[in-house]
Amino acid sequence: MTDTAQTMNTPALLIRPSTLDDLPAITAIYAHAVLHGTGTFEIEAPDEAEMARRRDDVLSKGLPWLVAEVDEQVLGYAYANHFRPRRAYRFCLENSIYLAAQARGQGLGRLLLTELVGRCEAAGARQMLAVIGDADNAGSIGVHAALGFEHCGVLKAAGWKFDRWLDVVLMQRSLGHGHARPAPASDGLPA
Repeated sequence: MTDTAQTMNTPALLIRPSTLDDLPAITAIYAHAVLHGTGTFEIEAPDEAEMARRRDDVLSKGLPWLVAEVDEQVLGYAYANHFRPRRAYRFCLENSIYLAAQARGQGLGRLLLTELVGRCEAAGARQMLAVIGDADNAGSIGVHAALGFEHCGVLKAAGWKFDRWLDVVLMQRSLGHGHARPAPASDGLPA
């Protein structure tokens, strides 16, 4: 896949692979989500070194970590990682998308997820999961549904944050041939 320039209601949108220079913005975006949102069940915001470690882990597996940039400002990021570490899960990825507060509701999440799905499909992934914190997270549920993810379950009261129980919504989308064909002998997706 190539870097994608898209037009939305703001000028010069670029979706591209993340770089080390993006880590301060990525860390700030995620910190806001941790401290003010229910899309993640983390309670304490990780520092930049921890976010760098997480990014390095994803990239070391040959998986994408993308950013959305508008006028040279990172306003969101998305990445995919193996759903679970056991080798049999190597064709099944879980996505994560986070947007700066000022970027929500403008279609940026949809563009990031579209590019992420395309890159994961090209890498040979067969399934993508969304593990969405908070059943009231209409934005995330909506963007996933719009891109073909199907509702496949709810984990009731799986998290406790901001003095309330939160459900987890599970959604899934087949990529490429999905389960219609056997997995290739050489999968291109490292463990």
